[in-house]
Amino acid sequence: MNREFIEAIDALEKEKDISKDILIEAIESALVSAYKKNYGTSQNVRVNIDRDEGDIDVFMRKDVVEEVEDDMIEISLEEALEIDPRYEVGDVVEYQVTPRDFGRIAAQTAKQVVVQRIREAERGMIFDDYITRQGEIITGTVQRISNETIFVNMGKAEGILAATERVPGEKYDINDRIKVYIMDVKKTTKGPQVFLSRSHPGLVKRLFELEVPEIEDGIVEIKSIAREAGSRTKIAVYTEEDNVDPVGACVGTRGSRVQSIVDELFGEKIDIITWSDDPEILISNVLSPAKVEKVIIDEDEKAATVIVPDYQLSLAIGKEGQNVRLAAKLCGWKIDIKSHTQYFGNEIEESAEYPVDEEEEIVEFEE
Repeated sequence: MNREFIEAIDALEKEKDISKDILIEAIESALVSAYKKNYGTSQNVRVNIDRDEGDIDVFMRKDVVEEVEDDMIEISLEEALEIDPRYEVGDVVEYQVTPRDFGRIAAQTAKQVVVQRIREAERGMIFDDYITRQGEIITGTVQRISNETIFVNMGKAEGILAATERVPGEKYDINDRIKVYIMDVKKTTKGPQVFLSRSHPGLVKRLFELEVPEIEDGIVEIKSIAREAGSRTKIAVYTEEDNVDPVGACVGTRGSRVQSIVDELFGEKIDIITWSDDPEILISNVLSPAKVEKVIIDEDEKAATVIVPDYQLSLAIGKEGQNVRLAAKLCGWKIDIKSHTQYFGNEIEESAEYPVDEEEEIVEFEE
């Protein structure tokens, strides 16, 4: 190797942000292995690369000992003193043993190391880029589909949309454009892997941030989201501004803002309600679109009994209990729904009690 090699290393350091010293040390280490492999020796050797000129020297290293047990790695004190009278037991003697044809081996080895380090650096930069974007939305292209897993081309990296993170009923073909939520980023031996989601509640949160300037500006805050992907989402919003309607801001003129989100989610229903720190008001709100007559709070159990008009019972419960189930997840309270007649009268009617499942995640967002 020569001066041109060192100049190339300097250029790499600036372009790829790879430390010159770390790169040369890696090449030196690889050259030690290459020397031993090509010359069939178990000698203790050291390779030195001149940082300015690129010259390569191989040195055999031997420890100075009183009695030699392995002449490949040890030298007697008597022999060492013949080389230099200042040597003592415990010192290291080095001989230059650079082979004539070692330049060719060195060039091949250095190239392999440089290519590997560049690949590692690029993977590191990709990882650093996407790890900072965790929790964001990104638009990619469906590159391939394998066993219900979609691989998304995101430009610098390939994202993985597992079957468990897809929304039931959503269909995609190769080359389709797709908006996805960056759920997790991990380092692997094959490089960084970006795990994506279409079913995560965070996708809905980010879509509202993109569509509603008041949320992006911090005027309106998303307090909590409960989602059953592909079917229904409830989102609670709040503002401290008296002249701002948080629900109206999210709905938009003639429903334009929320409709664009519904379209992106292929028709998923979205209920937008106003958040309140008063549990009675909050629970009454989260059961929308049902009307609530009364909310009875049990602070110790964090449970509420909700009374609704008889004709609103089915609406409050929702199809297969979905409305009250999402409401309980959204506010974090156990909700027991009773009709007016059941609570105040003598008739025995159906009621629906929905606790907050401890294993289910309540997705809340705090600034």
